[in-house]
Amino acid sequence: MTVRAIGYGTSLPEKILTNDDLAEMMDTNDEWIRARAGIGARHVGGVTSEMATEAGAAALKDADLSPADIDLIVLCTSTPDQRLPATSAVVQANLGLTCGAFDVNAVCAGFTYGYVTAYGLMNAPTGPDRVLLIGADALSPIMDWTDRGTAILFGDGAAAVVLEKHEQGELLAFDFGADGNLQPILYCDHDGFITMEGREVFKKAVRAVTQSVENVLRKAEIEPGEIDVVLPHQANIRIIEAVAQRIGIPMERNVTVLETTGNTSGASIPLAMAKAADDGLLEPGKLVLMAGFGAGMAWASAVVRW
Repeated sequence: MTVRAIGYGTSLPEKILTNDDLAEMMDTNDEWIRARAGIGARHVGGVTSEMATEAGAAALKDADLSPADIDLIVLCTSTPDQRLPATSAVVQANLGLTCGAFDVNAVCAGFTYGYVTAYGLMNAPTGPDRVLLIGADALSPIMDWTDRGTAILFGDGAAAVVLEKHEQGELLAFDFGADGNLQPILYCDHDGFITMEGREVFKKAVRAVTQSVENVLRKAEIEPGEIDVVLPHQANIRIIEAVAQRIGIPMERNVTVLETTGNTSGASIPLAMAKAADDGLLEPGKLVLMAGFGAGMAWASAVVRW
């Protein structure tokens, strides 16, 4: 049994913070931000459970399903509403579901971890028939809005996909990795703000994602040129460009949303996935690459035959 995606949904807070808005708060400007990150605006003011609920409800509607049709919720987030319970439990109640629910925290690599986890569970004996997989993060509350090294990059958002058992859709290979020795270059303490050594994160991310993608393509026995669609973590356009160049996948095959969303952590890949679906890129049989990295540092790549 394999797994296909049958419904997509997104949620972005109403409030938009443009680069010009940030220029009034700190020493920066639109040209500087776009040149270094490819970001023009980001959404702020979100709450993880509320955005996840809205995205999940939209995905259920898109799939033409009722709450009773979902057997499991997997919520990929590093910004839970509370230390406990898991925010997925709140989303479950909000949506009127009665199934199991749990959170996955691998920060910006979380959605790929969550996708592989959901796929594995669905292919286990007596595994769920349908999973609501959500990526959601509210990063604006943990931003230091006087630090242009981080404040220009991050935003809030959520996106969801409904997965169901089907003969269409196959996970061909995945690659997970982490290096806890790199924790000091990107972290956020309880009741603190995101702290990042930007140049180090950039260098480590490009190397880690490049190696991870090379690993997963080798495992899947696929050449870079065979990949039809890339759903990259939306952290920085220069990282996406650097990895694409090193791997040898044309940049135009990368689906990006970060110009209007910024880095939404666990939500960034599913937001790109929803855009790709809207644009008609996720046709049956297409080879799709997901690749993400984040604090930990943690990284993950997966190749799926859609």
